[in-house]
Amino acid sequence: MPRDALTRDQIVRTAIELLDAEGLEGLNMRALGNRLNSAATAVYWHVKNKNNLVLLATDRVWSDLTLPDPAVNDWRTAATTMAIDLHAMFTRHPWLVQVLAAHVVYGEGKARHDDHSLAVYEAAGFTSDQADQATAAVFTYVLGNAAGTAANASLNRRLNEDPAAEAQLQDAMNKAREIAMRYPRLRARLETPAAAAYAASSDKTFETGLGALLDGLEQQLTL
Repeated sequence: MPRDALTRDQIVRTAIELLDAEGLEGLNMRALGNRLNSAATAVYWHVKNKNNLVLLATDRVWSDLTLPDPAVNDWRTAATTMAIDLHAMFTRHPWLVQVLAAHVVYGEGKARHDDHSLAVYEAAGFTSDQADQATAAVFTYVLGNAAGTAANASLNRRLNEDPAAEAQLQDAMNKAREIAMRYPRLRARLETPAAAAYAASSDKTFETGLGALLDGLEQQLTL
């Protein structure tokens, strides 16, 4: 495909598809060019470099989030909806966790989301400082919960690409189990879903923790 037949929008959307399939380490201009049926050099006419492309892809994903109207929803409903949608975004695109660890992320999409989050808490009666703290606390909680999904995605890619990885994983899991057997509470949980799979957690863990976090934030309104 000649460079004038490509668009930045097409490149960014294809980059997201590649990132979803291969992770951050799988994104390069040659692989992207193959997906676009274009020479890698043609991509550079539309994006500066890989880092620029990663930021464009990240902000495009953030722009897809639907933001609840705080005038229609009570603040807890709006805050819960935003947190669940953000968690779902990280789950659909686990490479975002890698991006946040390696890049300064900015753009219109993320700014729009962050500004709206502050508006939700300020509409509830939180002070400016409290709204800053609330948005940071909820975002950090969501990101921490999404780390397990990102770890699983990375592990599965490694297992698919490296024949020796499965044996190495099994050896590590066996050693971890052996150590856990020495501790009574860990030993009692070895047959639970959380122990059955790498980076797994019990059902409703995210929702339970989010509710507890919002309970704590709500108490600030009564002080």
